[in-house]
Amino acid sequence: MPAGKMHNDEVDTDVALVGRLLAAQFPQWADLPIEPVRSAGTDNAIYRLGDDMAVRLPRIHWATGQVDKEHHWLPRLAPLLPLAIPVPLAKGTPGEGYPWHWSIYQWLEGESATIERIADPCQAATELARFIAVLQRIDPTGGPTAGRSVPLALRDTSTRAAIAALHGVIDTDAVTAVWEAALQAPDWDRAPVWFHGDLLPGNLLVERGRLRAVIDFGGLGVGDPACDLMIAWGLFSGESRAAFRTALAADDATWARSRGHALSQALIFIPYYLDTNPVGVSNARCTIDEVLADHAHGS
Repeated sequence: MPAGKMHNDEVDTDVALVGRLLAAQFPQWADLPIEPVRSAGTDNAIYRLGDDMAVRLPRIHWATGQVDKEHHWLPRLAPLLPLAIPVPLAKGTPGEGYPWHWSIYQWLEGESATIERIADPCQAATELARFIAVLQRIDPTGGPTAGRSVPLALRDTSTRAAIAALHGVIDTDAVTAVWEAALQAPDWDRAPVWFHGDLLPGNLLVERGRLRAVIDFGGLGVGDPACDLMIAWGLFSGESRAAFRTALAADDATWARSRGHALSQALIFIPYYLDTNPVGVSNARCTIDEVLADHAHGS
């Protein structure tokens, strides 16, 4: 697979293409410098535009519907949330050989979250839990359904296929046992609520030790919010994970489903991105280790 690509059938983008798109559609910004942004994100190619903006172009056909969804919902959600989220400034149209709609966003400062970059993990866990709780309280009327919130049983086939693909790479017996335990958790039986849908460390921005922003709302939807709690194993551990759960007041069934979501997402991620996304694969391996350790301790 060519360097920089995440998918076999990915559409090519580069600085020259972004420059042509801007010249044709947004000439007021065409003279600003354009720089590719290295990212573990899998759905969009990102380019920094000047100091204050970012251009995001879907890499792959399944991500194209995210553009309209984010342009519709993010301006409505942003004023209500306690952390910064991306604000779309303009929507581009197909052109210059690029086949899909694309976006220009306000640039958000910060680095992808790692536990080493966070000054106080328990504080970050509590602040992220507050963000999730506030998001869940926003009126979900008309909100989109999105795949990440489906019952775990609907992820069973793909999860077991990933486990088989990772035979000899991870402890497949252990992850199978944890996965089967998660499948026993009761399904969500309450009214649907908002969820981000892809709360991975790479979609959280940290600045000067503090959690500052949540990005990449391509998985945004309404339904079971358990998928948003998978960050408990993707970023936190021990005391900070406990602080996260306490701040959310997550019941046992939701916590069990969220552990299943964390495990399933990580398992499916590794075989697909093994050779193309080393940061994402490393994060997924760490998530699996945290899930297994957590399950072993009976928490």
